[in-house]
Amino acid sequence: MKKSRKHIYISAVLLLVFVSLGYFLVLQERPGARFPFSFGLDLVGGTELVYRADTSNVEDIGGAMDTLKEVIERRVNIFGVSEPLVQTESAGLVSGNKDERLIVGLPGITDIDQAIELIGQTPVLEFRLASPDAQEVLKANPDTPVDSLFIATGLSGRYLSKARLEFDPNTGVAQVGLEFNKEGGELFAKITREHKGEVLAILLDGALISAPVIQDEIRDSQAQITGSFTPAEARDLVRNLNYGALPLPISLSTSQTVGATLGEAALNSGVEAGVIGFIALSLFLIFWYRLPGLVSVIALISYIILSLVIFKLIPVTLTAAGLAGFILSIGMAVDANVLIFERTKEELKKGKSIHDALHEGFSRAWLSIRDSNISSIITAVVLFWLGTSAVKGFALTLGVGVVISMFTAITVSRTFLFAIVPVTDTRAKRFLFSNGFHK
Repeated sequence: MKKSRKHIYISAVLLLVFVSLGYFLVLQERPGARFPFSFGLDLVGGTELVYRADTSNVEDIGGAMDTLKEVIERRVNIFGVSEPLVQTESAGLVSGNKDERLIVGLPGITDIDQAIELIGQTPVLEFRLASPDAQEVLKANPDTPVDSLFIATGLSGRYLSKARLEFDPNTGVAQVGLEFNKEGGELFAKITREHKGEVLAILLDGALISAPVIQDEIRDSQAQITGSFTPAEARDLVRNLNYGALPLPISLSTSQTVGATLGEAALNSGVEAGVIGFIALSLFLIFWYRLPGLVSVIALISYIILSLVIFKLIPVTLTAAGLAGFILSIGMAVDANVLIFERTKEELKKGKSIHDALHEGFSRAWLSIRDSNISSIITAVVLFWLGTSAVKGFALTLGVGVVISMFTAITVSRTFLFAIVPVTDTRAKRFLFSNGFHK
């Protein structure tokens, strides 16, 4: 018995040290912190741009959208925007979207024109084969759209590794050298091998830039864009391509801004609601459940600290919806303690000792705690998988909170309670470990 209590004391001290380190090393906000909190636009203000992606000529829509997201992130990061949020939403019956969408959040940028300029007109680079009757069509109708004269090859800017400014060694004319990644290089080699003697047109934003004839297979993943470029034009094109040639066209669908004052008010209101709710909850727990209630408050503080630590380390972008999910999870974290305490009260009524009643209370409550939390986790996973960006923020904080609440209820509360459970029972001690109007 003494050996068991010694282990419990050591566990309790280690838990306190762990939680304290979490607070002092991670939670304290300071300039240049390694793990700062990441807040959404609705809490700090900024601009949200929603783009509609044209996937009509793309086979691998998922891959193209992932590449589009990476390209836009890279371009936004170049301009030093703090914590940009770039995400995609798929079309489908569940999401309610008719088109693939790209959502770009720019914290601190409240000028929509400036935000649109940051995204810019990044070029859509494509390599297409000329259709057999392209020349005849152009002769008959010179105004025929260029796109209709060329056949998509699947080779686009998404496979571009880098672009560089070059000069023709014979003429000195500026041109743009391209280098593809491994997958793009293999596709380029396949195209040039199978279509010797054909025109492989290079289109930028749907405009024909160059139409060279394939002389032989090109295996070194290299290509050139030639044309009547001035050095300045070629340099600008290289810069834009290196910023990110979009794998598919996008068009601005909607935009909105949230003022910094409004965002700060929403954040302060959310934090204030959480603090008031926590104080009210703590008073109720201590009043109704007495000493175990005080322990549950300590466990709840540990839960909040651990949750915020994980939110920083993942990191989780906290939005108004996410903050609501976190506050909701605090209430759910109490459910497990309530179940344990009520089961313990039933065992005390049967005349069992405080130690045995607590032990039996945890054992009997575990199945209910497990089932209720698993159902909440499943709900959070489904919401995160199928929901919009706002719903995903709510689902993520809720899901993380539920998982941590299981840990704090079963581990932290249990360790602290058994660390203070009396060896012998007295009427006063049984009163402290009872609850409600039960003595």
